[in-house]
Amino acid sequence: MIDTPYKQLENNDKRILPGVQFLIFAGIVIVFFIAGVFIAMAIISALYGYNTFLAIAQFNTANPHFITAVWILQIVSTTLPIVLSSLFFSRVIVNDVPGYIKPAFRFPWGLLVLVFAIMFVAMPLIELLSNLNQMVPVPHWLEWLKENEKSNEKIMTEMLNMKGLWDVLSNVLFIGLFTAIAEEFMFRGVLQTILFKLTKNIHIAIWITAILFSAFHMEYSGFFPRILLGLLFGYFVAWSGSIWTSVWAHFINNATIVVLTYLFQQKVFIGDVNNQHVFSTPAYIVSFVVTGGLLFIYHRTMMLKNKPAVE
Repeated sequence: MIDTPYKQLENNDKRILPGVQFLIFAGIVIVFFIAGVFIAMAIISALYGYNTFLAIAQFNTANPHFITAVWILQIVSTTLPIVLSSLFFSRVIVNDVPGYIKPAFRFPWGLLVLVFAIMFVAMPLIELLSNLNQMVPVPHWLEWLKENEKSNEKIMTEMLNMKGLWDVLSNVLFIGLFTAIAEEFMFRGVLQTILFKLTKNIHIAIWITAILFSAFHMEYSGFFPRILLGLLFGYFVAWSGSIWTSVWAHFINNATIVVLTYLFQQKVFIGDVNNQHVFSTPAYIVSFVVTGGLLFIYHRTMMLKNKPAVE
């Protein structure tokens, strides 16, 4: 049986029903997103003129301030609203930051080593799911996702166009760390907690959160592998009781992409960074078995730590 701080919520429910909490949080996120877009528009227009903001919508990379404006838009309209809405909800609406965000570090530090190993060992599985995802035809009503994905890829290519180590470090910081903190506060922090209170089943809560996490990115081709990542992140938090285990895992995933992209750009590695046919069938099997084994060790480590409380 999973023994985590989630169990304590059953005897510490707030006055607001979980379903209502979900609706309130969704509303807060939408309001913060809208406010972020207008604030980003104002900042970009004040610094570089309104035409620079339009250049982003038109993907006019010839604009001299295009990249800087994209970064401002990303941080102000997406990253900050995600983390601020999560903190606002947990502090102001339910007044339970420890119960929702779970910022405590009360877990064996060896778990971070296990998380590091799991994230790399699981890479073949992620590739396999990506390849399976490509084989699933896009429903007609989701065709718009493909266009959205192409636009996101173009913008991300520009953001990851790194000239030197400073660009690598800044991307690792903003794309790797800041994004990881923001999204984990929102999904494995607030949403997973609300869904656990709603369903009374941590596994259902983790799966629903993982699906919402993947859908949030609005990329059809990466839907399956991102669900797997969401499941890993979810169980890391559920078993450890700390958001920082999933933040660490999320950071490893994002930072690895940044570093590998830079190494390919510098021709340290030859080929395509987006190549999804690196591993073979035996590698997929080994990845599945070893990842499962490491997850068992992770879970067992926390079970032993909390042994007096295990039912």
